[in-house]
Amino acid sequence: MLATETKRVSVVKSKKLFQRCGSLIGLLILFACGDQAPSAPAGDKPLVIAHRGASGYLPEHTIAAKAMAFAQGADYIEQDLVMTRDDEIVVLHDHHLDTVTNVAKLFPDRAREDGRYYVIDFTLGEIRQLAVSERFGVRNGEVSAIFPRRFPLNQSTFKVNTFAEEIELIQGLNRSTGKSVGIYAEIKSPAFHREEGKDISAAVLGVLKTYGYVHAGDKVFLQCFDPYELVRIRQELMPAMSMDVQLVQLIGYGEEFAPLLTTDGIQQVAAYAAGIGPSMHLLVDPDSDADDLQVSDLVRMAHAAGLKVHPYTFRRESDQIPPYAKDLEDLLDIFVNRVGVDGVFTDFPDRVVKFLATNP
Repeated sequence: MLATETKRVSVVKSKKLFQRCGSLIGLLILFACGDQAPSAPAGDKPLVIAHRGASGYLPEHTIAAKAMAFAQGADYIEQDLVMTRDDEIVVLHDHHLDTVTNVAKLFPDRAREDGRYYVIDFTLGEIRQLAVSERFGVRNGEVSAIFPRRFPLNQSTFKVNTFAEEIELIQGLNRSTGKSVGIYAEIKSPAFHREEGKDISAAVLGVLKTYGYVHAGDKVFLQCFDPYELVRIRQELMPAMSMDVQLVQLIGYGEEFAPLLTTDGIQQVAAYAAGIGPSMHLLVDPDSDADDLQVSDLVRMAHAAGLKVHPYTFRRESDQIPPYAKDLEDLLDIFVNRVGVDGVFTDFPDRVVKFLATNP
């Protein structure tokens, strides 16, 4: 799916969710005037979370993209996590390989019946053979980059890295620079992994513990879209491993997330999580315009429940900017100063760092 199509689908789905809220549950997202929305607590600078690294400049989730995000001043760097056939945790956004690697060329006979190449069907050694590129799509046999103005397809050399390797990179850079950049890991598709006989959540916690991420005060957030898995992590897995890291409930714009958007739903999330990571379209109606900004009640509810709010995803491309904002900086001004978020996921950490530095 091309970037323009991605934005159109996202906006349409988000608008439909806003429209359904009153009829589905009763109290879901309540609109308020933008200038009435809560702001972040005074003195708390919003976090800059590098979405898949500095993915606006280098192929997503590559070591190069993570090193660049670190150098650009990100507070946290994100890792999406999936499992291989031989139980290694690797950093990839999807549990498929075919949209960011040359797997179809190297292993043409390894696709499943749906035509997709699954990470879980490959060993780490086999995945190491793959070349990683910018995310791409195929239409009518033609390959094209999802974001055409980003790093060129099929140039330079990038590989899939493991979760452990990325942690070692960030910890090593923290030591050599004196910084304290955190990790922001996401467990991808836990139900799919269970169906394949693998407990990805337990494996991820094991890696975190090995590298010293154990307590709530450690520089790590662990996020997932699956609320049942997060409850399991909070109530079963972490107590068994003597761990207590901060959890974040990701919230998309599908109907399955509607119950989480009520006051009661947010209170339930607060029982197991330290924050929420909603789509930005759940905070500001995508059909808003600059003179009539329709801000939901979600940030106020979350802050009242003691939850941080880290929305996704802030990009600079014009077709990724909602119609109520002129550019990335204008969008950031809206979400930081009017909506009152506690951090943002961005493909362009340097732009957000600069914005926050010049707009204290």
